[in-house]
Amino acid sequence: MEPLGWLNQAAESGQRFVTRHHRGVVTGVTVALIGFAATAFGIAPLAPDANDLPRRVISEVIEPLPLEVQLEALAAHSLELSRSQITRTGDTADSLLQRLGVSDADAAAFLRRDAVARRIVEGRPGKLVSAVARDDGSLVELVARYPAEGERAATHFSRLTVQRQGDTWQTRLETVPLETQVRVGSGTIRSSLFAATDEAGIPDPVAIQIAEVFAADIDFHRELRRGDTFSVVYETLTADGEPIVWNQGTGRVLAAEFVNAGRTHQALWYRGRDGRGGYYGFDGQSKRRTFLASPLEFSRVTSGFAMRMHPILQQMRAHKGVDYGAPTGTPVRVVGDGVVDFAGWQNGYGNVVIVRHSNNRTTLYAHLSRIDVKRGERVAQGRHIGAVGATGWATGPHLHFEFHVNGQHEDPLRIARSSEPVVLPAAERAAFEQQARIAATKLDAARATVSAALTRD
Repeated sequence: MEPLGWLNQAAESGQRFVTRHHRGVVTGVTVALIGFAATAFGIAPLAPDANDLPRRVISEVIEPLPLEVQLEALAAHSLELSRSQITRTGDTADSLLQRLGVSDADAAAFLRRDAVARRIVEGRPGKLVSAVARDDGSLVELVARYPAEGERAATHFSRLTVQRQGDTWQTRLETVPLETQVRVGSGTIRSSLFAATDEAGIPDPVAIQIAEVFAADIDFHRELRRGDTFSVVYETLTADGEPIVWNQGTGRVLAAEFVNAGRTHQALWYRGRDGRGGYYGFDGQSKRRTFLASPLEFSRVTSGFAMRMHPILQQMRAHKGVDYGAPTGTPVRVVGDGVVDFAGWQNGYGNVVIVRHSNNRTTLYAHLSRIDVKRGERVAQGRHIGAVGATGWATGPHLHFEFHVNGQHEDPLRIARSSEPVVLPAAERAAFEQQARIAATKLDAARATVSAALTRD
């Protein structure tokens, strides 16, 4: 069929359909047109443009009430003021209350005569004391927070409350768990680790822990470089929401990263199913070694394992140990698990402790001001066995430390860094990796602050 003939036939068929269904076609077209109209109406604006509306500025002067009226309104309500202070050496009830802005002879008399309340000003200074007083200076409540006694001091605090009850006073002494908050920090080495942590607002105990964690990887006495960076996630301890003032309010370092001479070292605190905790690299290799890097938490090496001029004999002699300079009374810890072989006086060594370890190895700690262990006692790594002193042939307070293997003197620093690591059990691997991922995220946040600071510099 020709194309034109096909079109003519289709047109004739359409005309016959319209003739038979005239009313339906008209109705359909009408509905369609109404729809188009509704659509057009919906698109059309319902209100004039706001920019075209008239504008009017209204200003009104508000007169404050007279000062006398305001003072009368304040006098109608009793105000309570709060203030905090740290107790000082030589504090009395009167001097402490005066610093707290309290003028209350009755309260001062109670603090002097009550045996429990007197503890606020007696004993060691450094207690955090908060007072609530009325606007006339009379005391409403006094709360002192300070370390708990004994072994609970690391995890609890004492809360001593003195409270007015009508015309009498009541005291309440409680032992309460410390609460922990997690903080992050970071910094860049410009001169020393402590200077960098101070600049970053990180407490000194955290700096000491950082040095401890990476002691087997970095010699913080000789290997620090200007430009080294560190990031740390650590706990801060609070008492009733207030940062504690003793021990600078710090808990444990949870994760840390140190970039030394371009090499990155990472560590994570992980507590295993056996309840023992320790630091591990993010690869699961333990940072804990058979022997600690140092018998002191953080100190200065004053004389290494080498030939030297003997300070007393004034002649060149081999120094068969390492000397650590530290103040008298600084705690000395055993570097590895073992049994005390000797504890007493030995000529030039003064007060000395010798500990026997596995595989025919022994360590010696000399010039101690005191000895805290007995012969035959079993000691665990990190246990305090005495304190730094200047007994025996010593020109000043320091610790002389020796390491013997099969009866021969060895360099303690070399032995510590090459000692065997503790292995993470395979059953702990999944839980450890999950904790490591969380710690890595927090370290990323801490590290970002270093990058921002370097960009500003």
